[in-house]
Amino acid sequence: MSIKNKVVAIGTLAIFLSCATNPFTGKKTLALVSNNELFPTAFAQYDQFLSENNVVKGTSDAEMIQRVGQRIAVAAERWLDANGHQGYLKDYKWEYNLVNDKTVNAWCMPGGKIVFYTGILPIAQNETGIAAIMGHEVAHALANHGQQRMSAGMLQQLGAVAGNVAIKDQQSRDIFNQAYGVGSQVGVMLPFSRSHETQSDEIGIVLMAIAGYNPDEAAELWKRMQANSGGKAPPQFLSTHPSNESRINNLTSLAGKAKLEAKKFGVDSFRPLGEF
Repeated sequence: MSIKNKVVAIGTLAIFLSCATNPFTGKKTLALVSNNELFPTAFAQYDQFLSENNVVKGTSDAEMIQRVGQRIAVAAERWLDANGHQGYLKDYKWEYNLVNDKTVNAWCMPGGKIVFYTGILPIAQNETGIAAIMGHEVAHALANHGQQRMSAGMLQQLGAVAGNVAIKDQQSRDIFNQAYGVGSQVGVMLPFSRSHETQSDEIGIVLMAIAGYNPDEAAELWKRMQANSGGKAPPQFLSTHPSNESRINNLTSLAGKAKLEAKKFGVDSFRPLGEF
């Protein structure tokens, strides 16, 4: 067997043997790195980040982030238990922190480590807006998107290696590397990231509803996000995120389904917006 064929064979075998099932979609996902390997690294990086940044403690805003996060996590566990996935969260170590930073952002690391920046609070506008963001970030952790992105990056590198092994002429190899870098990023990695964002919206809106927050407000949050961006967002095909417009339309259409799902858990009405 040639070196090229060996590389391809190894890659194919790795994909076949390294898949996990997403409990929320029922689909197979890439898992070249196990959570047993990924979580400890993520937890250590999270602790380092907190040590290097101004974490807000003891304020009403910080307490709200904690409260909403805990409610969303409980909603996730209820949904997973009800759908036959008991114990799915046993290795997760949920943590929710507010960091004093003007950046309009929130993020989640594998295993349930979440950060909100104070800069996103005015756009969230109320506790239900926080719940919409929190549901989305928790969904990233639940769907193991960090694991999938790391696995996809490893496959992207494997493809580059295979091409460089197969192509002997240096000029042709240089052309391949340039085309492969752009093509795999725009044609594969960016859509892969966008699909994760859409999937997290779909999971997150259900979780916020089960936690007792009105899912209609998810689209309203993104209308405010759109206004805040001032039309400066890049074209969707060059972005890791869906366009604001497509996101708003998707969340609007998903709100009814989220309410029906929440009813299965006895949630017939929702908490007040809880402006702050």
